[in-house]
Amino acid sequence: MLIQYTDVDERQKQLARLIGIEDKIWMQVAGHEKIYAIADEDLERDNDQKTSAVHFLRYELDADMIKTAKAGGEISAGVDHENYQAVVSPIAANVRDSLVSDLN
Repeated sequence: MLIQYTDVDERQKQLARLIGIEDKIWMQVAGHEKIYAIADEDLERDNDQKTSAVHFLRYELDADMIKTAKAGGEISAGVDHENYQAVVSPIAANVRDSLVSDLN
């Protein structure tokens, strides 16, 4: 995940407001519960003053979610952070197809 603000001052301000956002990013396969990202397994990327502008995320889908996705089920994505909320439902077909192609 990349959090991008071109203005340096604005970026610093927003990264301070978005601490913990990496744990609030979710995906949802049609008919299943939201699953939240597992973030930054390699190292911590935030501190008490700000989050990082870059986070590495992965999702653990169970077998039923994978089956539904591979069968064409819609996938939605969103953010449930107190200072930033967003939902894309459903995600674009080409993005969905690319994600599904990575599923084993």
